[in-house]
Parts: sequence; structure tokens; C-alpha cells
Amino acid sequence: MDQPTIRISLAEPTNSSLKSKQYIEKKSSIIIVVNNEPQDSSSSSSSSQQYLPLRYAQRVAGLLWKFAKFTGPGAIISVAYIDPDNYQSDLTAGAKFEYKLLCAVAFSNLALSTKLGCVTGMDLAQMNRAHLHPWLNIALWILAEGAIICTDIGQVIGTAIALNLLNPKITLIAGCVISVSDTLFILLFYKPDGSIRRLRIFEMFISVFVVAIFVMFCIEISFITAPANEVFKGLLPSKTIFVGQGLFQSCAILGGNIMPHTIYLGSGLVQARMREFDHKNEKYHEVRTSNARFAIMLYRPTLSAIKSCMSYTIAELCITLFIVANFVNSAILIVAAASLSEENQNADLPGMYQLFVDTIGQAAGTIFAVGLLFSGISAGIVATMAGQLICEGAMDWRLSPFVRRLVTRCISIVPAVVVAAAAGQRGLAKALMVGNVVLSVSLIFVTAPLVWYTSAERFMRVGVEDGDGVVGMGSGIVGGRLRDADAREDGRGDAGITVSLANGWLVTGVGWLLWFVVAGMNFALLTFLGLGIGGDD
Repeated sequence: MDQPTIRISLAEPTNSSLKSKQYIEKKSSIIIVVNNEPQDSSSSSSSSQQYLPLRYAQRVAGLLWKFAKFTGPGAIISVAYIDPDNYQSDLTAGAKFEYKLLCAVAFSNLALSTKLGCVTGMDLAQMNRAHLHPWLNIALWILAEGAIICTDIGQVIGTAIALNLLNPKITLIAGCVISVSDTLFILLFYKPDGSIRRLRIFEMFISVFVVAIFVMFCIEISFITAPANEVFKGLLPSKTIFVGQGLFQSCAILGGNIMPHTIYLGSGLVQARMREFDHKNEKYHEVRTSNARFAIMLYRPTLSAIKSCMSYTIAELCITLFIVANFVNSAILIVAAASLSEENQNADLPGMYQLFVDTIGQAAGTIFAVGLLFSGISAGIVATMAGQLICEGAMDWRLSPFVRRLVTRCISIVPAVVVAAAAGQRGLAKALMVGNVVLSVSLIFVTAPLVWYTSAERFMRVGVEDGDGVVGMGSGIVGGRLRDADAREDGRGDAGITVSLANGWLVTGVGWLLWFVVAGMNFALLTFLGLGIGGDD
């Protein structure tokens, strides 16, 4: 029988033990290892192999639990993908072009996910205020506020139509007025400066709406049969999306998906978890921006917070957007393409409701109307969040979310009521489409600064202190892993040791390519509309 082995050594702690226990000074230690097991290499090897799956399972469970803590922002952002504007754009596109515009949906989702992964640190409105000329910042702020009002008009129309479908006694005009009541949700649930727990409750509240819409369209799409080859063919680009009415519909889909306010919102939602991380680790800092026209005291995440939170946040956003938002938009378009024909004059929301009732049953129509109502309410709440962020970031105006929502909704109701009274349901459907095209055009001016900021090292340089200290003038991180060695090889700047987190040449090239594609489509659309081509073909 083998004897137990005793090994005594005089050694200094290893680097790993220093790091794990955070020792400040090296200390000598006596390490005594008593091994009562026989020195059988085969048994120890089999034992380690036996516990290997368990260790992997524990590690995966830990990653999933940490990922679960970051769920929420993606659900909020995805609401903008499934609002009433998108319902109308996708229905019209599906009825007139069948599956040929599915690629526009896929393209817009990919573009937004890429942009969200690039925006970090300060939100886009704060960056504009800090680094642009005052008149340009004000112009972009006015444009963003106009886009939010344009978006909110769509929420008013969608909510009014949904209420009318669920209860015909509620007229469209009355539905527009009733839509003001969603300000109560803002008053009860949303506080921009509240605790992280309150924020998560609010995110769960919005997630309930998102899941409800997702489930409803899962049910709807199970009722129809679509040719798989045509659906997959629609995911590939075709000349249809660049010609006449197809271009108009494509821009409407782009505007309905990559809404300007979601870009602002995506740049701001990421900060809550990072702020919580720094508070827990007693590393929370606020610094004053220096290379700017306006000195702003802002929270700067530590390097450790960025490395701990950013990858999970980006992953959660991308997964939610692709699974939920892309599915719902594609489902609407596929259902419309399979159910409606190009000659069908009912390619609007009430027409789709009636089609479900006639061909499937009243239950299917009710599910569609309830989903439309949920989307209108939740999208309106999210638009208020974005408006609050833009107003505070660009102009440093702090309003109560309730007041903000009430003012925005009252402004939005006026054109919605006028259109409802003058043109009825057909006029409201057209207003939804035109609103999305306006949003698509405004993307040109919103996304250009975004690509510029994230590609310039002077905005994306992070200061490093001992123990992953405070971030300096850099405003964030682009996806990917950052090692400590990388951070210390970059050099010294105004904030001491710094590292550049600007986009690489590939990400920069793709970002500007997408911008030129969107800009080109919108300029072509405006040209065609000016010549009288493609508006009402």
C-alpha cells in the first residue's frame, strides 16, 4: 500500500493567487500538501474526466444566469420593430410584392444590431451636445423630436384602429383621444433615475407585451400555408426593392424598423447595468468632458465594468432583435403575402382583421387586434423613454416622463384626428406608410454621427488605471474582448495609460457602406416622388 506523501515548500505566492486574493505585497508562505490517495495516475485521470461534464454544466449555468440579468433592453428596443407602423408597411408590402421585400426586413435588422453594438458610453444625444457645433446639435435634436412625434402619430393611429376593431362602438376619433390614457402607464412604471430593481420591473412589464405579440403571431402564422421556396427567395435582394412602389415600400420598412429613436435609446439603455456594477465594486466615477463645447458631468464606466457587461448586453440585444423582432415582421409580411393578392384593396389593418375573421375565425381576428393594441401601447411608452433621453442629452432639459408623454401625445393626436375625420381608415393606412418613409429619410442624419463617433479614436479612447480604473475621454467599447495586455500597450494620453476602442477598418467600412445604401435609397425615393413616380402606383 502506498504511503501518504507530504510535500513542504517555501515559496512566494503565484501571480494567479495574487490576482485572485488581491494581495498588495508579496509574502512568503509554507505550503503543506498532504496526499492520502495512492499515486495512481489512471484513477486520478478517470476521476477528473468523471467530473468534467459537471464542471462544464456549472459553467454554462453560471453564464446563462449572468446573461439572464442582462435581459430587458433588447425587449424594449424590439418594441419599435413591432409597432403599428410596421404592421401597415409589412401588410402592404406582402400584399403587393408577396415575399420579395423580406430582404429589406433582414437588412434593416442586421443594420440596427450592428449600430447598437457600436454605440457605448455616452448616449448619442449627449455625444452630439458634447462634440458638435451648437447649431448642428440643435438641428439634430429638432429632427429627433420630429421623428418621435411622427412615430407617436403611428401609435395613436394603431391604438385607435385596434380599439375600433375590438369594439366597433368606439370610433376612430374616439380611439385617438382614448390613446392619451397610456400616459398613466408612464406615471406608474417608468422613472429614468429610479433604482435598477425598478428598471427591471419596468423591463419585465414591457417584455410581457413583447412576448404576447410574439405568441399571437406564432398562432397566426400556423393558420396559413406559405411556399417555403418563395419565402427563402424573398430573403435575397431583388430589383423589385429598388424600383417604383417597391422602393417606397422598402424605405417604409427601413424607417419602421431602424427608427431613429431606437438608435438613441440603444445607446442609453446599456449604462444602467454598468453603473450598478461600478457601484457594487465602489468604482463609480463621474468626470467632466474636456474636449467639448459644453462641459458635462457624466458617468464614466470603468474598464472592468465594460468587460463584464458589454458582451452580454450586445448579445441580449442581438438575440432579442433577431428572434422576436425579425420573426414578427417577417410573419406579418408572410401572412399578408399568403393571404392577400396584389389586386386586393384591403391591404390595411382593418382589411387584415376582416380577412382573419372570414377565413379562419373570429378568434384569429381578435388575436390580431389585441396584438395591434399591445404594440401601440408598448411602442408609445418606449418612444417616451427615447424622447426623455434625447431631450436631456441634447438640451439638458429635464421633464417628468408623465409631462413629456402628455405633451407628445397631445401633439400627435391632432394630425391623427384630422386624418381620421377627413379620410377614414384608408387615410390612416396611408398616413402610417408616409410616416415610416419620413423616419427612413431622417436616418441619414441620425446614423452619420454614430458611425463617425465610433470610428474616431479621439472619441473612443479609454483611460486605464491600476485595477482597471476610470474610463477617460473614451465613451465606450466596440464588441470583442479586451485583454489587460492590450490596454497597456497602446500608450499614454491625457488620461494616463489609454487604449483605443474605435471601430476597426472592417466595421467602419461596413458601417459607412450601410449608411450609403440607406442614403441612396432615400435620395432615390425622394427623386422618384418629385417626378411623380412610385408614390401611388
